[in-house]
Amino acid sequence: MADEKTTPAATKAAPSAAPRKKAWKSVTFAKVHIQCSFNNTIVTLTDDRGDVLIWATAGGSGFRGTKKGTPFAAGVTAKKVADRAVQLGVKQVAVFIKGPGPGRETAVRSLGSAGLMVISLKDVTPMPHNGCRPPKARRV
Repeated sequence: MADEKTTPAATKAAPSAAPRKKAWKSVTFAKVHIQCSFNNTIVTLTDDRGDVLIWATAGGSGFRGTKKGTPFAAGVTAKKVADRAVQLGVKQVAVFIKGPGPGRETAVRSLGSAGLMVISLKDVTPMPHNGCRPPKARRV
């Protein structure tokens, strides 16, 4: 009789190690957020609600050091995101650019050359309305 007893832990299946990724299907329109600084470029592709589908950085694309801030690195990073977006079925994108970096135009051009139709282009760089108070003048 003791042999027939089973522990509750033995009957439960072990949870899987990683949850499955969501299958993003039938996404034809997406938003691309490009953040260009002088040191790096981050390209993020989101759906209409703002959920991130794909992202890439210049550092993750194989560039190191000062090469991450170049226009070429921004173009390669945007092309990497655009190729994966085309695989998801994205046809049209709205682009939002933030920051003063050198790879702004190159990133947008590489999105278009990868087969995505750029519908709108908007600069969302934060601009101060007279900003912080400056430090007091030096007395020498």
